[in-house]
Amino acid sequence: MSKIKFCALGGLGETGKNLYVVDVDDKIFILDCGLKFPSVDLYGIDTVIPDISYLVNNSDKIQGVFLSHAHEEHCGAIVEVLKVLQVPVFGSHFTISIVENYIEEANLNVKDFKLYRINDDKVLTFGDVSISFFYTTHSVPESFGISINTVDGSIVYAPDFTLTSTKDVNYQTSYNKISELSKNKVLMLASESIGTTSVDRVNSDFILNHTVNDILTNSKRVIFAMFSYDLNRIQKVIDLCVSHGKKIAILGRKTQKIVNVAMNTDYLKIPNENLVNLRFIDDKNDNNDPDLAVIITGNRHEPYFMLQRMITNQDRLIVINEEDNVVIISPPVIGTEKIATRAKDQLNTTGCKVYSLGKDQLKANHADSEDLKMIYQMLKPIYICPIIGEYRHQYIQKNIALDAGYDENNIILLENGEEITFIDGELQQYRNKISVGDVLVDGSIVGDINEVVLKDRECLSQEGAVLIVCDINSNYHRLVSGPKMICRGFISVNNQREIEDDIKVLATDIIEKELKQSTIDWTQLKNALRDGISYEIKSLINKEPIVIPVIIDINGENL
Repeated sequence: MSKIKFCALGGLGETGKNLYVVDVDDKIFILDCGLKFPSVDLYGIDTVIPDISYLVNNSDKIQGVFLSHAHEEHCGAIVEVLKVLQVPVFGSHFTISIVENYIEEANLNVKDFKLYRINDDKVLTFGDVSISFFYTTHSVPESFGISINTVDGSIVYAPDFTLTSTKDVNYQTSYNKISELSKNKVLMLASESIGTTSVDRVNSDFILNHTVNDILTNSKRVIFAMFSYDLNRIQKVIDLCVSHGKKIAILGRKTQKIVNVAMNTDYLKIPNENLVNLRFIDDKNDNNDPDLAVIITGNRHEPYFMLQRMITNQDRLIVINEEDNVVIISPPVIGTEKIATRAKDQLNTTGCKVYSLGKDQLKANHADSEDLKMIYQMLKPIYICPIIGEYRHQYIQKNIALDAGYDENNIILLENGEEITFIDGELQQYRNKISVGDVLVDGSIVGDINEVVLKDRECLSQEGAVLIVCDINSNYHRLVSGPKMICRGFISVNNQREIEDDIKVLATDIIEKELKQSTIDWTQLKNALRDGISYEIKSLINKEPIVIPVIIDINGENL
């Protein structure tokens, strides 16, 4: 008999940042370690990762990190975790290849970390707990489902999967392994929820194949815009281009880690005779070969951004013209709708032919209600815990489980940090609360970005900034030069001179008043300038820019 605890440090009620913790008799197993992309109100933030304070405080119990697949939402935070936790990491060959790339990009030595490549035949043993794996069909190769097997039954983790068929062995579901799991007791299934809103989902690539085939047959140069993480679909487009004898150029390969690693490890295969590297456009070269297929890869907004550069002659490799066929196979994700619409609108001004394949025309990469019901039937879990996705996705999966015949008491809806406990295979009524949160990553700075910094960035983006610069001789209590006013982002040219004159007069009065004191309080002077100028600008033009006084003591330090 055992005590099993399960919680999420990220991934519930949100898209991305997946990190789940299973504790079996004080042995901690970490499932995935992902990031999420920032919302529009997180100015200047590159990514968001989970707060792993709980793991740091329990580092002596951790047996390892088990990665399901190579998407950033599931493994993108692994380097930050490995910087503070020296624990082994297990994943498929392709997933570990991506992790190695992350480590190298962080200027760390791969040999300093315990990285283990495994396949679905591998069973890892940790005392009376074993970990087994099964391949799933997803948009990247060698995706895993993971089963933590205990004396009271298995906790099965099934993220990002579909139960559709494919001929590519790197994307096939290992149904035999799922069947083996079903022979024993499955205590709880933690299954993805993000695809639950799909209705009349496309289960084959017929529309993609037909559309691309038709375009390749009847066109000259073709430009494809695709998401870099959709490797399965990229390979299918490559295969179609090869069948039509097209030369293929992939743009963004070096900047898109997952594409670069996939090509270097033969998970993306292009015959050498078809692969070309484009040269910069000049008087002798325009890269306008009628037998050329160009595949643009990127994340989120990047395919659309690259298209815009090609439309406006800013790209050094491709300029889109009226003879081109542009095929967009990157349906906009949340937060990129505006740039996608703008890019499509601009494409039409060039006279080129534009084809756009939406989500309702492309084979799905996430489990819908039928996939979920099927895996319920195959595994027959006692409890179901919807994970991965916004709360609405989790709630929809609850209704799917109810429709499949599950009792409401056996469906567990959780929030990040909410921990459930099984004792001797029985779910306990109480729920512990673990401290969780977001850690903001800005360039190489991790976790030091606070609300004050974000508020300042928001103010800069909406209200602008003004610098007041002056030179003061502290020995003689005299204003030597200035004040000079530098405005950015809040004042128009028409009334700039009038406002600047008012601010300079006010700043001079504040400085002269302080200089009459027997000693100069530099902090008080800066605060008086900041408060006085802020109030004046507010009264003049109803704006509240950030005011930054820069006072230079010609007898001392810059203040």
